[in-house]
Amino acid sequence: MSAEVNSEPSSKVSSTSAAAPINRPMLTIAIMLATVIQTLDSTIANVALPHMQGSLSASQDEITWVLTSYIIAAAIATPLTGWLSERLSVKRLLVISIAGFTVASAFCGLSETLAQIVGSRLLQGIFGASLVPLSQSILLDINPREKQGQAMAVWGMGVMVGPILGPTLGGWLTDSYNWRWVFFINVPIGAIALFGVFTFLPAKAAKLGAKFDLFGFVTLGLAIGAFQALLDRGEQLDWFGSIEIRIEALLAAISFAFFLVHTATAGARSFFKYELLKDPNFATGVCFIFVIGAVMYATRALLPPMLQNLMGYPVATTGLVTAPSGVGTMVAMLFAGRMLKYTDARLMLVSGFLISAFSLWQMMQYTIVLSPADIVWPGVIQGFGLGLVFVPLSALSFSTLKPTLRADGTAIYSLLRNLGSSMGISIVQTYFTRGTQVAHADLAANVNVFNPVVQPLLDNGSNYALAVLDQSITQQASMISYLNDFKLMFVGTLLVIPLVLLIRPPKHVPTDTVAHAAMD
Repeated sequence: MSAEVNSEPSSKVSSTSAAAPINRPMLTIAIMLATVIQTLDSTIANVALPHMQGSLSASQDEITWVLTSYIIAAAIATPLTGWLSERLSVKRLLVISIAGFTVASAFCGLSETLAQIVGSRLLQGIFGASLVPLSQSILLDINPREKQGQAMAVWGMGVMVGPILGPTLGGWLTDSYNWRWVFFINVPIGAIALFGVFTFLPAKAAKLGAKFDLFGFVTLGLAIGAFQALLDRGEQLDWFGSIEIRIEALLAAISFAFFLVHTATAGARSFFKYELLKDPNFATGVCFIFVIGAVMYATRALLPPMLQNLMGYPVATTGLVTAPSGVGTMVAMLFAGRMLKYTDARLMLVSGFLISAFSLWQMMQYTIVLSPADIVWPGVIQGFGLGLVFVPLSALSFSTLKPTLRADGTAIYSLLRNLGSSMGISIVQTYFTRGTQVAHADLAANVNVFNPVVQPLLDNGSNYALAVLDQSITQQASMISYLNDFKLMFVGTLLVIPLVLLIRPPKHVPTDTVAHAAMD
């Protein structure tokens, strides 16, 4: 990473800090505002898609590109963060990213055609890709070791609460105003964040001689982009029954194979810093964050359609009963940030995963008839468990990583979290669709003249009665499939816990060896 932690004598560090003091609270607020608008935009537009579809004269298949264009662009651009932070400097890159994201948001709101909004969302994804990894890297750099847990708690709240609150805020803005405001809301927030970063983030010299591995980036970008497109469109196109999906899978596999060979032979010239994988804490941490992304976002993808389509919840009510999980996350992160000083972070990780697994077990007990409390409390518990995991995981993953690798490390960390969420959503949606079909067939097999429960309906021969019966069977089959998805995530959460054994606690580093303004 371009942001180095100064390991020179403490007297030199002290003099450097004294010469260029940092207004840490104001800088943290500015950075987190930028993080929140980026993470909000990963989900805030979801509920507005039907309104956009009519306004932009788009088909059901075409309007989904409003979501996928943003996700794919961000996924491809994220690995560039490390090199760009060296080539431009952290401050310049962050200013460009915030300004570009804000302007692109305004373009999204002003769009009159599908092509315009998809192009604007591509720009949003490209400019926004660096915001999350840069915010994490900067917060690690400007805080001493004993405060990094609290810093990661603040950062985690923006990263995890944003996607959870996105659908609720998006639904309110769409209902109260129109869909354009889900993008316009970024403009004033982005302007404040831009002013704060420009004012409070110290400027450091760029490394103009930083080399760019074009072949490595192109092959990795193609692999990520093709894989992301495969995940996003697979369910719509019946996966490998579609020629498009086969082409995307082949392109992803070939590109990634070239990238692996190139990385193994290019040495220090490689786009990917393979030294990251030599750090066991970081390597284990990205595995954990991949699972967290899959579990958190997959659950959020399952609950709204279950509540709206299966149980008839209005959009506003769905937002109200799912939003409290974000409260649980915020409480846990504030608590975890302080507890890191006194508790083994690995114990907190295990506790958080067990709490998350317990919430998924509660969801496995759902029935067709649910009260709002039945939705709220498991969500709060899951949010608390994930918050308890996120803070120590972020601190442990970077505790033993060389400061020079932080920019690249945070980019890969964010990339794996996003890929985990995409894969998790694709898996549970596919599992749900296939499971519903199987469960429907199994239940329908019992509908025959020999079943005394349904025999009167069959004898009646009324089309209405048969339609009601089929609707009831479909509803029960969907419920069974949702429960199987929750069970799948429950098992996956438990299976990842043994990875904690691979994490080693960081050695104590005196606070006077930590540079508070190392952002070249």
